[in-house]
Amino acid sequence: MAELTLPLDRQYIPADLPKRIRHYIDSSFVDSLDGDTFDVLEPVFNGVYARAAAGKSADVDRAVDSAKRAFSDGPWPRLLPRERSRVLHRIADIVESRDARLAELESFDSGLPISQALGQARRAAENFRFFADLIVAQTDDTSKVPGRQVNYVNRKPIGVAGLITPWNTPFMLESWKLAPALATGNTVVLKPAEFTPLSASLWAGIFEEAGLPPGVFNLVNGLGEEAGDALVKHPDVPLISFTGESRTGQLIFANAAPYLKGLSMELGGKSPAIVFDDADLDAAVDATIFGVFSLNGERCTAGSRILVQRGIYDEFVERYAAQAERIVVGYPHDPSTEVGALVHPEHFAKVMEYIEVGKTEGRLVVGGGQPERFAFGNFVAPTVFTDVAPDARIFQEEIFGPVVAITPFDSDAEAVTLANDTRYGLAAYVWTNDLKRAHNVAHAIEAGMVWLNSNNVRDLRTPFGGVKASGLGHEGGYRSIDFYTDQQAVHITLGAVHNPSFGKVPDARSEK
Repeated sequence: MAELTLPLDRQYIPADLPKRIRHYIDSSFVDSLDGDTFDVLEPVFNGVYARAAAGKSADVDRAVDSAKRAFSDGPWPRLLPRERSRVLHRIADIVESRDARLAELESFDSGLPISQALGQARRAAENFRFFADLIVAQTDDTSKVPGRQVNYVNRKPIGVAGLITPWNTPFMLESWKLAPALATGNTVVLKPAEFTPLSASLWAGIFEEAGLPPGVFNLVNGLGEEAGDALVKHPDVPLISFTGESRTGQLIFANAAPYLKGLSMELGGKSPAIVFDDADLDAAVDATIFGVFSLNGERCTAGSRILVQRGIYDEFVERYAAQAERIVVGYPHDPSTEVGALVHPEHFAKVMEYIEVGKTEGRLVVGGGQPERFAFGNFVAPTVFTDVAPDARIFQEEIFGPVVAITPFDSDAEAVTLANDTRYGLAAYVWTNDLKRAHNVAHAIEAGMVWLNSNNVRDLRTPFGGVKASGLGHEGGYRSIDFYTDQQAVHITLGAVHNPSFGKVPDARSEK
């Protein structure tokens, strides 16, 4: 295993880094049964800083068995909502109290700028607090036919929830699934992304300190095609929540089908940002730059296709390029950094390949490679292509990095056509001061979420998810409660029973 011996003035290494990252099964940290491990890299110099247990089918079996016992025999599913809520609030308190440490480790492991990683840690706490409140405030449908019948919905936790999470903002996205799954009384097996297992390993200590009962939370590290595949195919895991690539989602859909599992999948995106000629140009430039370059461009809802009305196209491109060129690329631990290092050399190579393709498909106006001061590791300069044709690969395919394609349009109808001209349909952004146009265009766009004159501002009460190749189902607010519970309709008859009589003995008098 290579050791990180780089000078600390160039490479920040957090204190007390683990050399081994293990599974957490049945309230204990354990190695893989076969002893297998894989390297975990930091993204600045791609040095190996730890080895993680490589989970296989046997390890997933152990984790599922633990979660299943905790569900069938343990107290968690049988606690009152208020009792579970108290535990979730304690989890949120602990996360908030450790936000700086969580951000430090997340930034080191993923390459996210430290300031943005700090925001994600705080959002993780808020996710738990939100579902802690929602599970207590939740009401269900009751309907009645006066004097005849009352009907109500009884919700029940389903069992072992399989949670498969991605490597971009991993800790926050893990909380997005863990919080509603636990709030509703399920037990869980979490399979975090193999690129970024560090922050996931912290959940165990947080949950123990908060008082989560033994066996309710289990964690198996490993490759998607091994540990993830085993979790999807496990007969005792009735539902899978997955965030990741669309191609992986297709495999999960096929592998889960024989078991008729519940699926919630938030997949890839190639989201359009449409800027009309009456838009607030200052706000639109700011928001569309943040929308694709924040989180290193590694965000599913990135507005990576910017469609600009021709009357303001030249001015927009000039202003956008000038501002994009001023984006601060730097070490992830530097508070002034706006774009850090991409997560892993495999992903870096993919993004760089798309940049080379883009040079043949559009006009490169900013970036196009590694920054001069950071020509090492996984650093990529913010890259802007203009005059990109709708059939270009960089217009059609998800890059998931700090790369944007800008394309002109003339009419509202053309803007909608261009926006919908992709296999994806996750998010969209519309910039205009025309109220009618804003709503009509939003309704015509094939996307699960649309923001009007706004950046990606999340309201946890609203559904999150996409259409087409961007996903299956929605989570967020009551949609998460729906996914993680079985809804049982209970019918009560009041007074006399009202039903037809089959095969009834005839009245003897009627036969005379």
